[in-house]
Amino acid sequence: MWRNKTRSLVVISSIVVGVFAGVYSIAFMNGMIVQRVDSALSNEVAHIQINHKNFRSNNDIQDIIQNGDEVYRKIQNTDGVAAISRRTVITGMANTASKSTGVQVIGVNPDDERNVFKLYDKVIKETGSYLTPEKHNVAFVGEALAKELNIIRYEINDLVIDSLRKLEIPEEVIGKLEQFKGKRFKNEKLFFKKVKAELTEKESASFGRHIAKTSQRFRSRAKLTMTFLDKNNDQTGGNFRIAGLYNLPNNMYEKMQVFVLNEDLKALTGLEAYEYHQYLVKINDTEFTNEVTQSLRESFLDLEVLNWKEIAPDLAMTEDMVTQFYIVFMSIILAALAFGILNTMLMVVLERTKELGMLTAIGMNKRRVFSMIMLESIFLSLVGGVLGMLVSKIAIDISYAKGLNFANWEEGMEAMGYSSVIYPTIEPYWFVVMGVMIAITGMISSIYPAYKALKLDPAEAIRTE
Repeated sequence: MWRNKTRSLVVISSIVVGVFAGVYSIAFMNGMIVQRVDSALSNEVAHIQINHKNFRSNNDIQDIIQNGDEVYRKIQNTDGVAAISRRTVITGMANTASKSTGVQVIGVNPDDERNVFKLYDKVIKETGSYLTPEKHNVAFVGEALAKELNIIRYEINDLVIDSLRKLEIPEEVIGKLEQFKGKRFKNEKLFFKKVKAELTEKESASFGRHIAKTSQRFRSRAKLTMTFLDKNNDQTGGNFRIAGLYNLPNNMYEKMQVFVLNEDLKALTGLEAYEYHQYLVKINDTEFTNEVTQSLRESFLDLEVLNWKEIAPDLAMTEDMVTQFYIVFMSIILAALAFGILNTMLMVVLERTKELGMLTAIGMNKRRVFSMIMLESIFLSLVGGVLGMLVSKIAIDISYAKGLNFANWEEGMEAMGYSSVIYPTIEPYWFVVMGVMIAITGMISSIYPAYKALKLDPAEAIRTE
């Protein structure tokens, strides 16, 4: 390998860069997917969901689970179940003085809900708190819905200006915002329209989201009215004060889900205390999701029992396909590197034609010649591969500790359900897989050069200058 150090170092360097690019890209994509699945299971979709067989297709208030207390006890006694949340789910309209939109009104028991989901931990600072059993006729609302209903307004004042300076927004940009001090904008669209008119395109792209985020003002003690059909299909509704706002990396979910107390929703709809539409189940170990799901299906033959992969097939497909995608992606990178290794080994054979001819002439058999070329190729690959994986591991650890912030693409990423801060991560076994793939690449790359070495005629090779 070190006969021509420059050439060998160039090949090793190219392998390092290729392996680093492949492994880090996999870690980045894997981090996105892991975060999305974790967020969905922790805040949106439980491990297992139990409904009336017609509920998901009809969303009819009449499709309740009968014998609710008995169902609850059976779920509790099922092996592997960690927690249960009972929900009342009604389709309705959320209204403020200026806007209205369709929503799902979800009645929950806060203590049970805390054991299944972590939504209580997603409260936006200074907007209030999560639901508590003591406060009635309050609603827990997503930030996206609050913007939609003009509950969040925008205002630039001295506090906002100071906050922007702390974010190191240039004084030139801050100066352009001074003219808006004391003015209040009722929605994000109007605010952006006015602010963007004063900023350059580059300033708007770089600082627009920071300015909007900092200028948000939640209307303290804001109210909304929700209307829906009751148990007898008569229109009803009520006024709810907003307890707090939550933020998730999923704008669609935020716009659609409004959480209230079960007892408040039942009082308005006429449902009995023991009547629920959904039982959401958290299990101890996701590895046993299928087993627990099957056990519950056998216990409730007249109900619909679905695990999270059936409720959110897009997430399940992404998680199931991702391993195959990573292997294909890395194979393409290694295939490209294989040509560099092959070229190097061909040069090695040509440079050492006389030596190989002499070794053959004094009795070295073809197997040993073939092995010698192959081992050099594998060694060359593994040196570059190990260094590439080491660099990747260091870069992944640093990125995971700090996170990669894509704030400028926050709106687009959250529209697809992904966080704008990515924490690259990769399972340790992937480094073993990479090592095997790199070794195989080295072996395959050496076959043709080794074949060329075997074809050398010893007599002619020895006479080669």
